[in-house]
Amino acid sequence: MRTTFLAAALALPAAAFAAGSDNDSTPTTTETTTQCSEGMVWDANLGQCVAPKESSLTDDALYEAVRELAYAGRYADTLNVLAAMSDQSDDRVLTYRGFVARNTGDLEGGEAFYRAAIEANPDNLLARSYMGQGYVVEGRVDEAYAQLVEIRARGGEGSWPARALETAIRTGVTTNY
Repeated sequence: MRTTFLAAALALPAAAFAAGSDNDSTPTTTETTTQCSEGMVWDANLGQCVAPKESSLTDDALYEAVRELAYAGRYADTLNVLAAMSDQSDDRVLTYRGFVARNTGDLEGGEAFYRAAIEANPDNLLARSYMGQGYVVEGRVDEAYAQLVEIRARGGEGSWPARALETAIRTGVTTNY
């Protein structure tokens, strides 16, 4: 009965992209992953690779480097860039710390970071999606579905976080960005 309900709920048509939802595409590949050595990021203002803490990059630009590095599976570099961001309690920082923890096998640590991100920003749909995907990996599908319900309730119907979590629940396959 629960499986039938879950399948029916996941088959609902997706609405247009929710306002304020996270980027729907894979991160753009830049010199950070094509030219910079380990621990470095591309600083377009300087035209060279630099240590993240020494760059002139804003937190938003550093966040894009975080997404790119995480997608490339360069988790140590991802953590290095996260450490350079000015507000370590920012929900984006916590979300990607959780992402790295989960993807390096620390599911409990990942969940703790996701919970902290959601506490900082209850509308962080990406943290909810990633946490739900961690639940799928652990076989906690009911808890994953509860996060999907929260994503939808917070305006995320049809967004990438909702679609990624729906796919994970349906197939058991999680995403890497």
